[in-house]
Amino acid sequence: VQLVESGGGLVQPGGSLRLSCAASGFAFNSYDMTWYRQAPGKEREYVATIFSPGGITNYADSVKGRFTISRDNAKNTVYLQMNSLKPEDTAVYYCKTRRYWGQGTQVTVSS
Repeated sequence: VQLVESGGGLVQPGGSLRLSCAASGFAFNSYDMTWYRQAPGKEREYVATIFSPGGITNYADSVKGRFTISRDNAKNTVYLQMNSLKPEDTAVYYCKTRRYWGQGTQVTVSS
């Protein structure tokens, strides 16, 4: 199993980013996919899940209404669209399925 995140970077408050997580080595369309994040000096925290099958989604209260998780089963990729970004969204963002984690991608929200 391999999970590779991309799309992080530096963005101003109020801006947007779209993260991607490319998956391989398993039947992607059969498994739930989840995004987590870890800010400096803090524990890793839950962000969002997209369930499979069905595509039902769930979000942490802190990102609800601003972030959208989606998946493209044809591309074995899960996305996290992040809008109205705040400085407190600054973190390393990880995707996860079952016990497998990606290496993370850094998101920094700063003016």
